[in-house]
Amino acid sequence: MKHLWAGRCAACRGWWARAGAVRFFTPPPALREPFKAPARRLRVSARRRVAALTGRPPPSCCVAMDIGADEFEQSLPLLQELVLGADFVGLDIEFTGLRSNLSGPQQISLFDLPSEWYLKTRQSVQQFTICQIGLSVFSSIEGESNKYVAHSCNFFLFPTTFGVLDSEFSFQASSVQFLNQYGFDYNKFLKNGIPYMNEEQEKKIKHNILTGNWKVRSSLDKDQIKVVIDEVTRWLDLAEEGDWMTLPGIAGFQAFEVQLVLRKALPDIWTVLRDQGVIVKKVSTQHRWYLETTSCDRESCWKEKILLSARGFSVFFQMLVKARKPLVGHNMMMDLLHLHEKFFRPLPESYDEFKLNIHNLFPVLIDTKNVTKDIWKELNFPRVSNLSEVYEVLNSDLNPTKNSGPVIIHASRCEKYVETKYPHEAAYDAFLCGSVLLKVAHLLLWKVHSAVPIPEPSFPLYLDVLAPYVNQVNLIRAGVPKIHAEHPEGVQVPPDTADLPVPLLETLPGHQLPAASLQRHYHLGLHCVSPGRSWPVRAARPPAAPSCLHATPVGLFASHPPCKWIGTVPTGNCVLVST
Repeated sequence: MKHLWAGRCAACRGWWARAGAVRFFTPPPALREPFKAPARRLRVSARRRVAALTGRPPPSCCVAMDIGADEFEQSLPLLQELVLGADFVGLDIEFTGLRSNLSGPQQISLFDLPSEWYLKTRQSVQQFTICQIGLSVFSSIEGESNKYVAHSCNFFLFPTTFGVLDSEFSFQASSVQFLNQYGFDYNKFLKNGIPYMNEEQEKKIKHNILTGNWKVRSSLDKDQIKVVIDEVTRWLDLAEEGDWMTLPGIAGFQAFEVQLVLRKALPDIWTVLRDQGVIVKKVSTQHRWYLETTSCDRESCWKEKILLSARGFSVFFQMLVKARKPLVGHNMMMDLLHLHEKFFRPLPESYDEFKLNIHNLFPVLIDTKNVTKDIWKELNFPRVSNLSEVYEVLNSDLNPTKNSGPVIIHASRCEKYVETKYPHEAAYDAFLCGSVLLKVAHLLLWKVHSAVPIPEPSFPLYLDVLAPYVNQVNLIRAGVPKIHAEHPEGVQVPPDTADLPVPLLETLPGHQLPAASLQRHYHLGLHCVSPGRSWPVRAARPPAAPSCLHATPVGLFASHPPCKWIGTVPTGNCVLVST
């Protein structure tokens, strides 16, 4: 009888048990409850297959921080599990360059409309590539009041080079210098980057692989393939049937490519992929035919495996899209452009089509730069916009909710962020994005309920107070400060009259003021104002400021200084707020 060991993950509070060589992990209820039954069965089945096929335990409950091509596939099941159980996901991306050195009318202008800005920036996105993606997966901990665990991962990426796919991209000297300054490891990017492709590239390579119309063009180029064939051929001259040899140091989808080449070139061998490399075995013609027709490792299965491996990070991207979790970034417009171009489809010429696609991929986007820039106007905080500076301000004594806000802990393999700062490391910045979001949301909740006790904080409650900022993405160096991701270009978005000065407001009698605007600028909670409802703005001023709260006609009125707004909801409950 095998011994049984058990323990509990200190970061996510999940239970694990080990029976012999197999380790099983049970996530905490907060991570389990959102999962549907099919997803649960899929995860259990995946663990069993891993244990059965490899004879090794499934991945541990906390994913590694730095993930390259060598670690990616074995980390994929756990990454999927973390995302499915998350409240939201923080995102940050590092690039090989930001903007092309355009001149004349193609240069970015402060007067550009969003559609013009998009077309100019599109060229830069097509020219540069992603070298690192950082994700920080935030999950609330059941039984712990307002406490979250963050699993942060750096993914080093490199474009797929296989068959007809051979991407071209540029480096920008200033970007390389910038990342070098902060210790970016270009060896991990260039030597162990996870492959990826978009849907258009996938269609091409899938057609070529399944029809057999493909040619070698990868990091294992033709000369290297020739060396491998020569080595195996010399061995075959001396080998007897049943003998085998190992080709070490070949992994990933390149290993499948080598096997396809060898099987096609040499009719008296059979190949198998193992941990130590590609195993080549000498077999008879009859045995080869038998293996090709009966083996689960036959060529048709291989081609599907090659395609899956060549897709690389794009597999996880699709998991992220299907999970439909809120995606949080800081000044994230460039991130969204690259996500579309590299993992979904080439950026369209139509700005409206781009926004529609992004909204379908990620229905809930929150840009922390847009949120903090907006509320900074009303709070006595220094005007900072850099992500690290924003994080420091929210953790300082300037934040009245510093000691009552959410508690955020790092997962066990992400503890290097506890004491040390790693600015511009993608996973660290992704963690800062998520932390800023939670702290700002708690601050907004505190302001909404300043006159009454704050209800028990929860992420759904935080999303309520953040609702006015959802799908508003900050835009830099353009004619407008932000875009509305869910509104097509040309569709008139109601003007934000709460930002207008009183004299200008008085020139707009009968104009509709959205309730969301009230909530954002005057912190009326959802218990006072229903999103989507509108009240007419009236130019009349009452003769004097009211001495107490009382029912007024439905509408908004400006009082004498100190300036107040009095809003009335249809129930007759009067709300008094300060500007």
